[in-house]
This record gives sequence, C-alpha cells and structure tokens, in this order.
Amino acid sequence: MNDLKIRKTSAISIARDAGALALDYFRDIGALEISSKGVQDMVSNADMEVETFVRKRIAAEFPDDGIVGEEHETVPSQSGWTWVIDPIDGTANFVRGIPQWCVILACVHEDRTKIGVIFEPSAGEMFVAALGEGATVNDRPIKIADTTGLNDGSVGVGMNSRTPARMVPRLIGDLADRGGIYFRNASGGLMLSYVAAGRLIGYTEPHMNAWDCLAGQLLVSEAGGRIEQQSAEDMLANGGRVIAGAPIIFDELLAMSEAAFVE
Repeated sequence: MNDLKIRKTSAISIARDAGALALDYFRDIGALEISSKGVQDMVSNADMEVETFVRKRIAAEFPDDGIVGEEHETVPSQSGWTWVIDPIDGTANFVRGIPQWCVILACVHEDRTKIGVIFEPSAGEMFVAALGEGATVNDRPIKIADTTGLNDGSVGVGMNSRTPARMVPRLIGDLADRGGIYFRNASGGLMLSYVAAGRLIGYTEPHMNAWDCLAGQLLVSEAGGRIEQQSAEDMLANGGRVIAGAPIIFDELLAMSEAAFVE
C-alpha cells in the first residue's frame, strides 16, 4: 500500500479505538474531571486521555510524522505528514450527557488535507474521506444534498469565543429572511460530516481551529460539495473561516457569511 492508503487504514482503526475509549468515559460522566478553558469552552480528563492514546498510537506506527492536537503540544514532522487531532469534538455535549460528539483525525501532506476521519461513537458512524477517493459513512458512499436552494434544507451554523458573538445572529437573521433554517449541535466536525452526507445543505462559522474542520472540509469536498480553498498549513497555524455546502447554495452562503462576519 502507498503512504496515503496506509495512513487512511490506520486513521480509521485509531479513530475507532479512541472512540471506544471516549465512550467508556461518556458512560461514566459523573466521574469526569472538568475544567474551563474559556467561555463555553470546556475540557475534561477524557479529552486529555483520549488524545494521549491517539498520540501514542501515531508515534508507534509513524514515528516520523508530526502531530497537532487540541490538548497537547505540537510534534514537528520529519516525514512531511502531519496528523491533526481533536480527541472529543463537542465536549460541551459530552460532559452533559448529550450523544452528539466525535473523534476527529486528519492527515496533512504538502499543504493539503489528504485524509479525514470523523467517528461518532454514540451513533456508530465512521465518516471517511481520502483525497481523490470520495467519501463514505460506514463504507457506504455519501454525497452532498440535492437541494434547490437555501429554503430547501437546513444550514449548520457554528459559534466560538474567538469572534464577536453578534456575527452569528446576523447570519441567522439573513438566513431566516431567505426562508432558510439553521441547525446547531455544538460539534462543528459532526455538522460538516452531515453536510457531506446530505443531511445539511451547508455549514458556516466565522472561525474554526484546524483540528475541528480539516477532516470535515475534506469530507464535504470529496462528497461533491464546495469549500473555501485554504492552505492547510495556514489553518494549522491560525485557523480560519469555514464555509461549506452544496454547489448550488455555496456562493449565496459565502456572500451572506462575508456580510455577517464583520466586526
């Protein structure tokens, strides 16, 4: 197998095992140790332990690969490949017993996201994409929604503590005026997965970190959707705006987001 296929196979296996570990913590949430990183931004010992587990697996299988994760320090790449980890995306849901959270893994190579895996253990859904190979959920091909416009389906809308809160209500108001409906489940990774699977027609957020979005953006693109073209390395360093959706609504969603996401 080539480097892409080897890492894709490993990413699926690691995500599945990490998800099983996280699910054990989720089933005993009363024992979690929870702290705050900021407004509506929490971390638990489960996040830390799951990321540590993933890092150990990657280091054992690909010792020269880099690692970027939400909870621990960056490991520089010697091979040109960098793994990007969010051990539990949707921690706010996780610590409150809401089964809407996921494990996210992406692999970046030559400034592009080459592999994206998002595993939702509570539902048993494994979303997988590799550059040029399409996207699947539980090995079944998925594709973007066959929508006719913003008034035909729901748009995922993300929020964060790094950008002014007023940006999102502007977007939601404009969306409602156009006959649209917004959806939010507190996991940007899952919402991007749902766009790829045709469950949502689009997704927009003024800023996301790389570990939250790179895998989902690849899923959307490989499922036939449109995303903003961005440097993966720049996203790793700085994060950025994320807009994704069905081709027929993408330009309109982009224009709405640009109008709303201003300070």
